[in-house]
Amino acid sequence: MSSHQFSKNLKARNLITMSLGGVIGTGIFMSTGYSIQTAGPIGTILAYVIGSILVCMVMACLGELSVHDPNTGAFHTYASKYIHPGVGFITAWMYWLTWTIALGSEFIALSTICQQYFPSIPVWGFSLIFTVIILLLNIINMNLFSSSEFWMSLIKVLALVVFLGLGILIIFKIIPIHHTHFKPFFGQLTANGIFPNGLIPVISIVLSANFAFSGAEMIAVGAGESQNPEKTVPQSIKHTLIILVILFIGTIVALGSILPQSDSSLSQSPFVTILSNINIPYASDIMNLILFITIFSGANSGVYAASRMLWSLADKNTLPKGLAKLSKNGIPVYGLILTIAGGLLALFSSIYAPNTVYLALTAISAFAVVFVWLVIGWAHFNFRRQFIKAGHSTGELKYKAPLFPLLPILVIIICLLSLVGIAFDPNQRIAIIIGIPFAIICYVWHALVYRKKDHHE
Repeated sequence: MSSHQFSKNLKARNLITMSLGGVIGTGIFMSTGYSIQTAGPIGTILAYVIGSILVCMVMACLGELSVHDPNTGAFHTYASKYIHPGVGFITAWMYWLTWTIALGSEFIALSTICQQYFPSIPVWGFSLIFTVIILLLNIINMNLFSSSEFWMSLIKVLALVVFLGLGILIIFKIIPIHHTHFKPFFGQLTANGIFPNGLIPVISIVLSANFAFSGAEMIAVGAGESQNPEKTVPQSIKHTLIILVILFIGTIVALGSILPQSDSSLSQSPFVTILSNINIPYASDIMNLILFITIFSGANSGVYAASRMLWSLADKNTLPKGLAKLSKNGIPVYGLILTIAGGLLALFSSIYAPNTVYLALTAISAFAVVFVWLVIGWAHFNFRRQFIKAGHSTGELKYKAPLFPLLPILVIIICLLSLVGIAFDPNQRIAIIIGIPFAIICYVWHALVYRKKDHHE
């Protein structure tokens, strides 16, 4: 272990696939059907349009920050620089927890899929196998990680593209479907009215849509390891958002146009139902394979992002400095090992303390998504003002977010409204009840332990 030097090997395609790896998860394959049942097809489409507008605004703010200052700490570093070191400290721990907790649930989901085919192997056995594989993919070198993520993300994107293509052919009656209640030519979208259950469920689904798009911000984490970030970061943001918006909204339109809102398969396996109804053989096995790749890719890219957060905390002296050492290949080995260990602890807590420890952890994770986006908008607002105040002009910025100061202000307001929405949703309220005290504890801890260090620096 030697110098603090990351390899600058990531290209635009690697940043795009890493971001897609984090975003395209079980949400789009499993949760969208439930959303359609709850808010209706039009309500769900509207919710995801709002979610996609918000993520585009967040990424524009983040684009300006990460092109001006590409670093592996990303938004945690921007929060420390442009808001307060305590806010940066909270952001890093929340983001690390988000991906580490996800890792625990992803190990269980992967094991559950595998047990359908190999029932004699226990969950812990599969989890051990996945732990070793993900650790090896992340720890050997960046080329192995980025190549694996590229191919897995490509398979996920192609799966959604193929489904979207089949959906269009079904909607226009080119492919016959064996479904008694099917209404062609988008008739199903408004079969029960525009908002069959009112507007309240739509607001709840907007929050779900925000979570569905989380992970796009991972591009900024990889900016510090990318070739020519001035070019690759804006390019990656643009292409990632185009792919996500088309695939996510297109998939919801297809599902809502083919399956009636009352169809029970929407909340279970809508993709399998549709593929089976057009006589695709082994539909459930195909979807299991795609789900496996989807979850594994999410775990892989999540470990990458979380390990860089730990490295950045150590690099800023808020964790033991030894944890910031890199391997000869520029890999934060200690950050990787601690992240994997945290994922296994999250897994055990989900089995042995699901209603206490794991509930609290998942609540912090839900709160963290909105909190991190709010911090990105806030950091961007402060950065631009400080940049101008220091005598610079916006012409010096290599990437400039549009509509300043309206853009970051809107991001802050929408994120605050989302937090209010979470507080009013009984199913998600615990995220606020646990998330806010956790943030306060982190801030106070930083103030008590690291204030002297920050002062000397």
